[in-house]
Amino acid sequence: MLEAFSSITNLPPVYSIGPLNLLLNHITDKDLNSISSNLWKEDPECIDWLEQQEPNSVVYINFGSITTMSNENLIEFAWGIANSNKKFLWVIRPDLVAGENAVLPPEFMEETKTRGLLSNWCPQEQVLGHPSIGVFLTHSGWNSTFESVCGGVPMICWPFFAEQQTNCRSCCKEWGIGLEIEDVRRDKIESLVREAMDGEKGQDMKQKALQFKKLAMEAASAPNGSSYQNLNKLIHQVLLSKFAKN
Repeated sequence: MLEAFSSITNLPPVYSIGPLNLLLNHITDKDLNSISSNLWKEDPECIDWLEQQEPNSVVYINFGSITTMSNENLIEFAWGIANSNKKFLWVIRPDLVAGENAVLPPEFMEETKTRGLLSNWCPQEQVLGHPSIGVFLTHSGWNSTFESVCGGVPMICWPFFAEQQTNCRSCCKEWGIGLEIEDVRRDKIESLVREAMDGEKGQDMKQKALQFKKLAMEAASAPNGSSYQNLNKLIHQVLLSKFAKN
């Protein structure tokens, strides 16, 4: 994509500066570090719960801050996850189901009470960086995708709109770190979770995800990382433009 930009005449410089969440680690200003993009209040209890779980044993489920689904889909996801017999951390926003409150069946709650945790919201970057997370069931939003890559976590993708289909294709078809949900049925969800956590494809995805994590960390590292250097170039470009106008 950047090569395509370079072929366009009279185009201003284009700088690749991601992943921003890793670049923020170099910022020492406390006020800047306190800035958050979350639209919901985080519940830190999930981190305490993750500390008690074994490495790569938990399915993390979060469909983002604004997307919604039908109640039928919610039920199919619930029983697919339950039938996989895997531990899970599931972010259930109150407005996750379109037009009504998101309520899981009592039978599901009873069956999974010893191996699952539900949360209204959580510190996602911290969750995806935790060693207990084995796979991320996601809507494939750009921030979620990048945070999963930076955590070295493979994905099960169910995109909704905007750039999410493109992100899903990149993860599943080009990078080899994701599996796509094509049909929201409990047996399909169960199969994908089992494959991602225990299957040969899942193991291959994990290794590739760890390679992408290494590349992301190298790009954001100071002082020689490509993204770190590009961010400095961008800042200098903005400052030079400002001084030129003055």
